Amino acid sequence: RALVLPFAPLILRILRIGTVGAGESSMDSMPTATGPRAGEAGGERGRAVPPRPSNPMVTPLLTDLYQFTMTYAYWKAGKHQDRAVFDLYFRKNPFGGEYAVFGGLEECIRFIANFKFEVDDISFLRSVMPTCEDGFFEYLKAIDCKDVEVYAIPEGSVVFPKIPLMRIEGPVAVVQLLETPFINLVNYASLVTTNAARHRLVSGKSKTLLEFGLQRAQGPDGGISASRCCYMGGFDATSNVAAGRLFGIPLRGTHSHAFVSSYMGPDEITDKALRRCDGSSTCQDFVSLVQSWLSKIQWANSFVGTFGETNQSELAAFTSYALAFPDSFLALVDTYDVTKSGVPNFCAVALALSDLGYKAIGIRLDSGDLAYLSTEARKFFHAIEEEFGVLGFGKISITASNDLNEETIDALNKQGHEIDAFGIGTYLVTCYAQAALGCVFKLVEINNQPRIKLSEDVTKVSIPCKKRCYRLYGREGYPLVDIMTGDNEPPPKVGERILYRHPFSESKRAYVVPQHVELLKCYWPGSSGISPPRSNVHNGVVHFL
Repeated sequence: RALVLPFAPLILRILRIGTVGAGESSMDSMPTATGPRAGEAGGERGRAVPPRPSNPMVTPLLTDLYQFTMTYAYWKAGKHQDRAVFDLYFRKNPFGGEYAVFGGLEECIRFIANFKFEVDDISFLRSVMPTCEDGFFEYLKAIDCKDVEVYAIPEGSVVFPKIPLMRIEGPVAVVQLLETPFINLVNYASLVTTNAARHRLVSGKSKTLLEFGLQRAQGPDGGISASRCCYMGGFDATSNVAAGRLFGIPLRGTHSHAFVSSYMGPDEITDKALRRCDGSSTCQDFVSLVQSWLSKIQWANSFVGTFGETNQSELAAFTSYALAFPDSFLALVDTYDVTKSGVPNFCAVALALSDLGYKAIGIRLDSGDLAYLSTEARKFFHAIEEEFGVLGFGKISITASNDLNEETIDALNKQGHEIDAFGIGTYLVTCYAQAALGCVFKLVEINNQPRIKLSEDVTKVSIPCKKRCYRLYGREGYPLVDIMTGDNEPPPKVGERILYRHPFSESKRAYVVPQHVELLKCYWPGSSGISPPRSNVHNGVVHFL
C-alpha cells in the first residue's frame, strides 16, 4: 500500500535528523497549521499576513506565457474551478550526492499570501493576449490564493528524490499560475542551500564558514538569494551587506589587496594616537609602538634568520587599519610575501594592540599553498606566544579564501592545515558543479481522480494521487525512511511493524517499526500562512547535518 524511498546507508551515518526533546524534532516546535482550514476559527485573526517576497520582481507576472494560455483554456472550457492537486519534487540528488536540503518555502508562502494582479498587470496581459475574451481578464483581476492549500516538508530539511517537497491543492487555473514561480523559488534556493550544506559537512562543524560570493554571483538577485540560502545551509556569516540588512545574517569582512598596496610607507599615517581598550590612557604614537615590536620580533632568538626587512608599505597599511578597527583587526597577509613580510608585520601590529588591551582577530590567506602557509603561520604565532608570553596568541584565527570548493577543502583536510575559517565564493553561489536542481510540478489528482504522466524513461513517470508523506524514526532518533501513502490510507503507527516497497524497484522492500512519525505540514491553509523564523531554519540545518 505504501511507497517507500529508503535512506542510503551512508546518509544514515552522516545525516542525523535528531530530536530536541522527547520525540520532538527541531522543526516540530515551530507553529504550523494542523488542518485544511487551520487559519479559520479564530486563527486567521491571530496571525498577520506574511510580508511580500524579498525580491520585488516576484509577482504573478513572474511566470511563463503558457501558464496564462492554459489558464485561459481552463476558463473558456469552464474547468478553471476544478479541484486539482500538484506535487513539487525533484528527480535526482544534486552534485552526485545522496541528499538535498529544501529551500524556498518561505518565499513561496510570501508569494501566495500577496498574490494579486495589479491594474497594470492586466493591461499588459491584454496586450500580449489580444484574442482572449474580456471576461477572462475580469476573472484574473478577482483571483487570489484563498482557496489554495500548501503542504510542505519544513524548510531546511534534508530531502530526497520523488518525495514531494510541496503539495499544492486548489482551483486548477490558480494553481497552474503558481507552477513557474514556485519552481523558480525552490530550484535555486534548494540547490544553493544543498551546496552550502555540503561545504559545511566537508569542513566540519568546528570551522567558521563565510560566504564571499557577491562579486561572482549571477546578478544582484543571485547574490542576495545565495547569501540567504548559504546562511540557511549552515554558513556562519556573509560579506553581503544588503543580505545582512534584509535577512539579519551576521556580516564579516576586512580589507583587500588594494588597501595594502595603496600605502607607500608609515609617513602617510597622520593620526597616530590610539586610546587604550579600557579608556584609561592614550598611546600618542602607535606607529612607533608597532615599529618597536617589529624590531623585537626580528631580534628575538626564535626568529633569528627567519626573515629580514619586511615590506614597510604593508606594515603601514596594517597599522592604519588597526588604528581604524583596533578591536577587530584582521589582516590580509599575502599581498607581498606571507612568511617573510605579511605574518611578521601582522604580529608586530597585533602585539602593539595587545599592549593597549586589544586582541587581534587574525589573518586571511588568499593565495599560495594554503595548507603549508597556514601551518607556518601557526608555528609563528606559537613562537610569539612562547617568546613574549602573550597568552592565547598561538590560537589567533587563520582564514583562507581563494576559489575554495568541496574538493579543495577535502584536500586541505587530508594534507593537514591550521585554518580556522573558510571564505567561499564562486563555487558556492554559482553552484559551479551543477547548474540546476531540476524540480518539477506535476498534476497528480483532479476532482478526486488520480492522474499520471507516463514516459519510456521510468525516472520521469509521476506518482499519481493525492499523497501523505511521512518520515519515520527509529528508537535512537535516527531517520529510517521516508514514505508516501494514499491520502485516505491509515497513517503508520508508532511501534507497528509495516512492510514498505520502493515505487519503481520491486525488489527494494523494507520492514520498519517506527518509534516516531512526522507528517507533511500545512503551511498555507488557504488564509494566513506560516513560515518558520530564519534563525530556526539555520540552526535546524546545522542540527540535521
